Amino acid sequence: MFTDLSRINVKGGDGGAGCMSFRREAFVPKGGPDGGDGGDGGDVVLVADPQLSTLIDYRYKHHFKAERGTHGQGARKHGRDGEDLVLKVPLGTIVRELDPSTQEPLYEIADLTDPAGRVVVAPGGVGGRGNIHFVTSVRRAPAFAEKGEPARDHWIELEMKLMADAALVGMPSAGKSSLIARMSSARPKIADYPFTTLQPNLGMVRSGDRSFVVADIPGLIEGASEGRGLGHEFLRHIERTALILHVVDLTGGFEGRDPADDYRIINDELAAYATELSERPQIVVGNKADMPGTAEASARLRDEALADGHAYFEVSAFTGAGVDALVRHTADEVHSLRSELAHKSGAPEAARNWDGQRQMRERRIKVSSLGGGVFRVEGTAIERMVVQTDWDNEEAIAFLQHRFDRIGLDDALAKAGCRPGDEVRILGYAFSYEGEQEDDAYQELSDRDATVIEDADDARAADEILTVGDVAAAADGEARDEGDAS
Repeated sequence: MFTDLSRINVKGGDGGAGCMSFRREAFVPKGGPDGGDGGDGGDVVLVADPQLSTLIDYRYKHHFKAERGTHGQGARKHGRDGEDLVLKVPLGTIVRELDPSTQEPLYEIADLTDPAGRVVVAPGGVGGRGNIHFVTSVRRAPAFAEKGEPARDHWIELEMKLMADAALVGMPSAGKSSLIARMSSARPKIADYPFTTLQPNLGMVRSGDRSFVVADIPGLIEGASEGRGLGHEFLRHIERTALILHVVDLTGGFEGRDPADDYRIINDELAAYATELSERPQIVVGNKADMPGTAEASARLRDEALADGHAYFEVSAFTGAGVDALVRHTADEVHSLRSELAHKSGAPEAARNWDGQRQMRERRIKVSSLGGGVFRVEGTAIERMVVQTDWDNEEAIAFLQHRFDRIGLDDALAKAGCRPGDEVRILGYAFSYEGEQEDDAYQELSDRDATVIEDADDARAADEILTVGDVAAAADGEARDEGDAS
């Protein structure tokens, strides 16, 4: 079975909790804190495998979860990190984030076009730090540790687009399967009725010391760009090809169609689906030239192709006439196009830093005004701080306020229009905004300053959104400062 589109739910492993512990041994007075860190949760990683040609592994199983990290222990014993979950996908797989409510694509996560290319699609939760990290000159015995970060589960879309050098396109029963069988060692199903080919086929073609991969795309019909037939299912596989081999039935098929009309219809559908496809280099192939009465049709098709600036070849997939010349010309054209593409692209991997893009998204804070003096704060880095806080420990809550000050949350809120006394919501918690303070090192939050709200998702649409970058970098610097102090 051929599967080229799947949607799966992925979740990294939860982070282990840090330990709050003190060294207690005979003859060691005031041993100090010795709580170990929790282990990080495992990541869910997608890896491109050239040996795979379908997404069938994700047709029936849709939920994938990595291993969680273990908790830290006393005596500075750190928890074990969870194992990564590696999922293999075919070359040419595009990964997109899906909206949790509508299941519509939000943005592209990665495009795995390189062998062994990999991308983290579900990062594991960060392990909580033990109380050994929170020792300062004024806090000698911190009685709190961080909780492990729960990993986020979300839905992603996997779309496979064939990685081929040339694609055979045309009307049903134009002889594309017969032609790929003649050109390569591929053995697709061949029969004398339309839509015999229901899934793309790949074949390796050799010409002298050169070789290229050709794809047999199932037949297209008028309206394919609008989804008629299985147009969208097949047109996507043409997008990655460097060259289009446009196969036209010179006999007109069972309906006695005009070959020149067929040629124009398919080109119009390609242009309607994606404008760049109409500009893609194309070779027009008049097939079934061995049949009687095709000379006139071939001449008219040749004139149409040459007028559009396309090379034209008259062949017979049945007898093999003209196929060798077509293969040689195609090999030369593919070699030229690939060389040009490689020269333009330079170092493709440098521009495909998918993990770097993900980390940049995590570093952002978004402050949304909900109206009525209520503001919502969103962002992976700051939400991580909140979920790792022990809300039953007043010392841990005070330290969270200190972290907010260090990463500039108060400044972001002020720029968004937040005033003292306004309510600030982060995840399921509500805080009272106090503005800038004279001494912002260690503010203590009372029960009325930080309250749990049952459902923070009932807020109205945001009136104003402010995005502030480099939050994670500031948080990392804050964590290093705390660690140096210990």
